[in-house]
Amino acid sequence: MISKTVDRLYEAFAAGDAAALSATLHPDLVLRVSDGMPMGVGGEHHGPRGALGGCWGVIFAAYDTRPVPEERVWAGDDRVVVFGHYRGVSRATGQPFEAAFAHDLKLRDGLIAGFTQITDTARWPRA
Repeated sequence: MISKTVDRLYEAFAAGDAAALSATLHPDLVLRVSDGMPMGVGGEHHGPRGALGGCWGVIFAAYDTRPVPEERVWAGDDRVVVFGHYRGVSRATGQPFEAAFAHDLKLRDGLIAGFTQITDTARWPRA
């Protein structure tokens, strides 16, 4: 079930489906985003609304992008680290970009309750 939640999370990102993305998130979600991310979204965001409105929605308005998971490392029954790359283009310039990421996901009640994002923040604004 937990693996399916992680699958649904990345499927929702790929589809740009905010409702499906929100359905994977625990009400008590804590999202930690790398400092230095564009649009000032670095830092902590709380709950699905905070994650969508204060971070991901802001990024998706500026970039046509998605995280592409490449490897999962399970660290127990309720934690997985996902490695991959963000791939996309800047909506303002049309310039493509790619940035490596690691997502540390903690699950509770079958939903994502903790999400720590580590990425190469220097690659984002270059696009």
